[in-house]
Amino acid sequence: MSLSIGSTDPLDLDYLRGLKQLADAVDAPWVSDHVCWTGVLGVHTHDLLPLPFTEESLRHVIQRARTVQDMLERPLLLENPSSYLQFRASTLTEWEFLSRLADDADCGLLLDVNNVYVSAVNHGFDPETYLKALPHHRVAQMHLAGHTDYGTHLIDTHDADVPDPVWELYRLAVELTGGAATLIERDDGLPPFPVLQAELDRARAVATAALGQEGGGDG
Repeated sequence: MSLSIGSTDPLDLDYLRGLKQLADAVDAPWVSDHVCWTGVLGVHTHDLLPLPFTEESLRHVIQRARTVQDMLERPLLLENPSSYLQFRASTLTEWEFLSRLADDADCGLLLDVNNVYVSAVNHGFDPETYLKALPHHRVAQMHLAGHTDYGTHLIDTHDADVPDPVWELYRLAVELTGGAATLIERDDGLPPFPVLQAELDRARAVATAALGQEGGGDG
């Protein structure tokens, strides 16, 4: 949450050294963070702020992602955040930006299916087009979550059940990628444990059906 891969501030080398020590201690196969910036001029906003999707910002993030992977000595997975505004300067779609970033930086993707849906509703694009355009072999993990509908826009709040449209996108994502380790995010509004268990069971069932398997799947 603190890498700030898109910021114009220099990478925080002390932070990266500490992150590497932690990753080494737990033998982490990869480290993930978001395609965003979280601060500038030394000020940390504690929020995932969107990037302009331009050739210049793409080159900037590719170079920084390569540096981070070299320092961590393990793959970096970059996650698509939800967004609530777009830049007029953008010349690329979000999925074009992510695809080229992953290929040119030789990094992985953490595909947040709920964030794809939230951003699609907020900005009026087709979420299936987004999923189909990604380099599917680079998706190493997926996230599911609920959100809040404010009528004019959706907010990624992680405090509700995963809604049906997100389940449908998850089914497509599993079909396209062949499946990946999946995390259901719930930060607030926690229901009784059996409700959480049922949601986990549904994730396994959706993944199993999408892959045409008879047994259980990753969850």
